[in-house]
Amino acid sequence: MGHAKACPKHLMRDLRMTTARLPKGKIRVLVADKEGIFRIGLKKLFAVEDDLRVVGEAENAAQTVARAEAFRPDLVFIQEEILAESESNLILAITKAVPDCKVVATSSSSSDESSLRHVRNGAAGVILKTVDPQLFVKCARRVSVGETWVPVRQVTNMAKLLEAGPATPPRPVDTLTQREKTIISYLMQGWRNREISTHLAISEQTVKNHLRTIYDKVGVSDRLELVLYAIHQKMELPPVQAAAPPR
Repeated sequence: MGHAKACPKHLMRDLRMTTARLPKGKIRVLVADKEGIFRIGLKKLFAVEDDLRVVGEAENAAQTVARAEAFRPDLVFIQEEILAESESNLILAITKAVPDCKVVATSSSSSDESSLRHVRNGAAGVILKTVDPQLFVKCARRVSVGETWVPVRQVTNMAKLLEAGPATPPRPVDTLTQREKTIISYLMQGWRNREISTHLAISEQTVKNHLRTIYDKVGVSDRLELVLYAIHQKMELPPVQAAAPPR
């Protein structure tokens, strides 16, 4: 992984590099990630740099927008999973709240398609969480002056995807996240929302939000229809690791 130093000529303008000097003063950063250890790690990494400062942290979509409005960061590093949990374009919501803010998606294993989707949604870049930590420092500085940061290996493929135009829309079942599939697994076993929330260590409201998103994605209106849909589609679901609580 590294920064794309030279983009192919046919790469569209939204992926081309620009040349500019670093901004004066500190680059204000908001870190949005479900993993506290990752947020702490970036905060410590940037603390030793003269031009970088973490001004806020968030661990879900709602917090990210609220804290962007409160802290007015220049740059937001946001976990791909948080982007996926929002029903709307979260990147657009952030940049509307803070017009000059840049957004970079962080990912554990980003695909060419997901990276392109983030860029099309307004992200200034995508960076893998597994890279050398110093690349986060370089990424923050480059993105802050208007460059786009994507993994080198993805640049050519993303350019081809851009040239090819919109792909065939994915099947609804293919748009489900791993967490959404996990929740469907529990529903298939007869778990209630409260039981699911307790087992997954999330709030009951979060479970309801996930269900609402799932219903919208696959075009059903309730739990029974969802279970029947999953059976009909022969969905591959993660196994449930525990028996449903006794009633």
